[in-house]
Amino acid sequence: PNAARIQTKEVEYREGGTVLKGFIAWDDAVAGKRPGVLVVHEWWGLNDHARNQARRLAEAGYVGFALDMYGAGKVTTHPQEAQAFATEATKDAAVVAARFNAALDLLKRDPRVDPARIAAIGYCFGGGVVLNMARSGTDLAAVVSLHGSLGTKTPAEPGKVKARVLVLAGGADPFVPPEQVEAFRKEMQTAGARFEVVMYPGAKHGFTNPDAGKYGMPQLAYDAAADRQSWAAMLKLFHEVFGS
Repeated sequence: PNAARIQTKEVEYREGGTVLKGFIAWDDAVAGKRPGVLVVHEWWGLNDHARNQARRLAEAGYVGFALDMYGAGKVTTHPQEAQAFATEATKDAAVVAARFNAALDLLKRDPRVDPARIAAIGYCFGGGVVLNMARSGTDLAAVVSLHGSLGTKTPAEPGKVKARVLVLAGGADPFVPPEQVEAFRKEMQTAGARFEVVMYPGAKHGFTNPDAGKYGMPQLAYDAAADRQSWAAMLKLFHEVFGS
């Protein structure tokens, strides 16, 4: 589609006393209601990477909504600060769920969105968030974690996971070691979830983010092939679950 038809808007919404600042993208050339996809940012916060994914989802024919898990649209490029933001945001699972659900409700109410066809994708920190939402039984068609943490304090219970689950991980990501992948597979099998894990050999943490090499962390690197392949794998799943 013609990029000129892609519309974007900064959106302010609330959860409890916290002002959250999200970013929504859609294609004006698409008629009628279409699936909506939530995007949960990396530990840096709602940065250009998350916004760009929402835009790309709009180009694919969906409504993309990059939500804010930190409040006030906070972003950083410093690993220590990112770690502090992520730790603070996730210390209370109820707050994580409430902030996610506030964005989910907003997306479902969007006049362009078919509320019965919603997925959520997350990167790094956000990958862990969307997997935990799936574990808790959130009513989503699919969740996709890209270079996200697979560990959890609250493993999925049998029959609880409604969403199709797709994990796209780097084979050289030190934050997602093989034993974590194995434990996740066992957890999902025990829960009876419909899931798939795809590993990209040699890909490091942050492989979808073109800026990954700029943060001064050797564990992070952009990988163009893994980025392309993981995006295609995600769209394939969406075609299956959304029927479009």
